[in-house]
Amino acid sequence: MAKVVVGPAGIETISGALMKPKKKDGHKCGNYLVATHRQAASTSDACQRLYAKRSDAYARSTVPQAKELAARARFSSVAAAVKARSKDLMQQATDISNFLAQKDTPTGKKTMKAYLWKVCGDAYDAALAGA
Repeated sequence: MAKVVVGPAGIETISGALMKPKKKDGHKCGNYLVATHRQAASTSDACQRLYAKRSDAYARSTVPQAKELAARARFSSVAAAVKARSKDLMQQATDISNFLAQKDTPTGKKTMKAYLWKVCGDAYDAALAGA
């Protein structure tokens, strides 16, 4: 979906996908139409760009390597562990106290979610190394 900013004179900026190809019976019809709006400071007045890309422009051209598949598996496993742990009432009090204890340290995580990702990620890595 595209984000459109409308002002008194009409459309000011557009950013995002304006059009995507339709997929029907394994066949894609149409092209991508993508708009970008640069917000970074610059001396150029050209901050709005519009790109038209083929329907297969975002198709993957290579097979995922073992390293990428392992990273995907780790991400999905740790994400499920974080979701389960954040809802576990038996673990919540301990997690909150441990989070607050490490929060103000130089390498401490500043949000509870980041802390849970670190704890669950470390547990996943330890289980994988021990297996």
